[in-house]
Formats: sequence, structure tokens, C-alpha cells
Amino acid sequence: MTNKKIIHQHHATFENIRHLDENGNEFWSARELAAVLEYSQYRHFLPVIDKAKEACRNSGQDIENHIEDVLTMVEIGSGAKRQIEDLHLSRYACYLIVQNGDPSKTVIANGQAYFAMQTRRQELTDKAQFAQLNENDKRLAIRNELALHNKQLAAAAKEAGVETPLDYAIFQDHGYRGLYGGLAAKDIHTRKGLKKNQKILDHMGSTELAANLFRATQAEEKLKRDQISVKVKANQTHFEVGQKVRQTIVELGGTMPEALSTPEVSIKQIESAKKKLGN
Repeated sequence: MTNKKIIHQHHATFENIRHLDENGNEFWSARELAAVLEYSQYRHFLPVIDKAKEACRNSGQDIENHIEDVLTMVEIGSGAKRQIEDLHLSRYACYLIVQNGDPSKTVIANGQAYFAMQTRRQELTDKAQFAQLNENDKRLAIRNELALHNKQLAAAAKEAGVETPLDYAIFQDHGYRGLYGGLAAKDIHTRKGLKKNQKILDHMGSTELAANLFRATQAEEKLKRDQISVKVKANQTHFEVGQKVRQTIVELGGTMPEALSTPEVSIKQIESAKKKLGN
């Protein structure tokens, strides 16, 4: 059989063992996936799942959203059935599993290609849906994602020696200074003409929020990747990441974040309006 046929066969097999729950959400059975990935016994597959869980945790994802403990009924002969432990896996969990599998196996390599392709397809679908949103809905979506990643950034910063609220405020200022050409949070607040209790992130357009989301995610990853454990180094890293994002905007011919207009409506007002409409 040619390589092309083998790849097609494997891709068809991964698709054939894909299930949908009662809500239309897709999942894969860990036991079925183990058999397809040519693990002779399910217990030999469990260490790979453990590695996938660790990778999921390190990426800031909730494991429970991607790997669910379940009991599955199987036939044991003469029509009798019994329950066995199994796992329901999301597409992302399957992707992490094949990434941590034995790359010398052809089926593993093809699995990596299949789940990477499926994940990319979903990303493109999400982007298409996002592109159809109006500006306020885009702002709300990015702001909510940024709130999540700021929590993850705070956790990574704490591991890097940024411990007290004052430490974290200084750490955040370094990121802003890098991205905004030397402006600290207080300076940005002033330029936007905000009141003391108003948050600058709630008064950014979608483009400015996206730049800050990129800064936050990349700073988190670099703190972890470089295993930074000293506060001063963490601050410098956040500043450099902000600078790099700013440099990217320059190279793309974009508008500097401090020069972007401040929306008339805040995120809080958008949320309040949606609640009144029942959305």
C-alpha cells in the first residue's frame, strides 16, 4: 500500500471513531483511540494520556474540558456486558496525545497530521465567525479572552518571583511600557481621559485589545519557556515582549496602540446593554 493510501486510511479511521454527544459535541473514546494508535494494551496508553494532561495544564487549559472520566459498557461474551473505565477526549486532547506518542509509528505521525489539520480547520471557522461580529462584540470577545489570559499571566509571574500586588503592578507596567513606547498604565489612563475607577482595558477598541492579548499570551509563554524565577528578570521579559509586539505593529505598518482612538462606549456599558436585551 502506498504512503498516500496509508495516510488516507488512517485519516478515515480517526474520523470513523469520532463520536457526538447528545448536545452535538464531538469526542473520541480513549480506548478506541489506543487501539487505532496500535497500543497492544490500554495500560500502555495511560502514560501518554498523563503527558497530554500535563501539556494541557501547561497550556493554561482546564483538563476537565478536554479529558472526561466515563464508564463504558462492553460485551464480555454470551450477550453479557460490564462497565469499564474510559475517557472521552476532545479534539485538542487527541492532538496532545498524538504529539506525545511514539513518532516512529506511522499511525502516530498520520494522527499528528490529522488532528493538527482538524484543529486548524476549527480555528479558521472560529475566525470566520469572529470576522462577522460587529466592533462591540469583537471588543467583548477579546476582552473576555484577555481577562482569562491575564489570570494565567499572573500565575506565571508569581512563579517567576512576582509575589505582592505592588510587584504585579510594576510587572504589568513593564509590559505596557514596552508596548506603548514608554507609557505606563497611569499614562495610558490619562491619555484616554478616564476617571480614577475606570479600567483602561474596558476602554480599548478591538485592535488595541488584540495587541494587549498578544502581549499577555507571549509574556506568559516566555516566562514559562525560559523558566524565569527572578522578579527583575520577569519585569524585563515583560518589557521586551511588549517591545517585540510594538515592533511587529511597526513592521506591518499598523497604528501604534497609544494613537488608536478610545471608543465612546465602555465594555461595561456593552455588557449592561446585552443584559437588558437578554443576550
